[in-house]
Amino acid sequence: MSIPMQLRDAQLSDLDLLQYWDDKPHVVAAMGEDEGWDWPAELGRRADWLDMLIAEEDGRPIGFIQIIDPASEETHYWGDVGSGLRAIDIWIGEETDLGRGFGTRMMQLALERCFADISVTAVLLDPSVSNHGAHRFYERLGFERMERRRFDKEDCYVYRLERIRWEQAKTSTSSAKP
Repeated sequence: MSIPMQLRDAQLSDLDLLQYWDDKPHVVAAMGEDEGWDWPAELGRRADWLDMLIAEEDGRPIGFIQIIDPASEETHYWGDVGSGLRAIDIWIGEETDLGRGFGTRMMQLALERCFADISVTAVLLDPSVSNHGAHRFYERLGFERMERRRFDKEDCYVYRLERIRWEQAKTSTSSAKP
């Protein structure tokens, strides 16, 4: 019997794996070349505005998710945003795990985690303009493209999923199941 996908806190023991994934061409393409992560510092840090998670399928690490409160995040990467938002970064580590539904399940779990907080009204994403696969993926999940924006050196689209849209999609999906 398989173990359903789970999210667990990323630990310092995940350092080698995360650094290995960082060098994968599909991760570089998704995150942008200038996006480098200082994993030793990131994994050692704990903040109440930050969740760094490893997605595991049958106990095997398959991807990474970061969820932040962009209003509280210390660098103010998202600028002056109001309260009640979350922002997500997500990627799958191995090329062989792409296209197998893992990303969809990871996002479902991440969104459930975000919207479990009743104060959260919407979730933001910022994929690179050139990452067309990510655009299609997020739009299938109900995210709406809001604007084109430059974050540091990266040209991105800002996507947003409102709680009400997520709840409606979740309700229609669960009612469609036999």
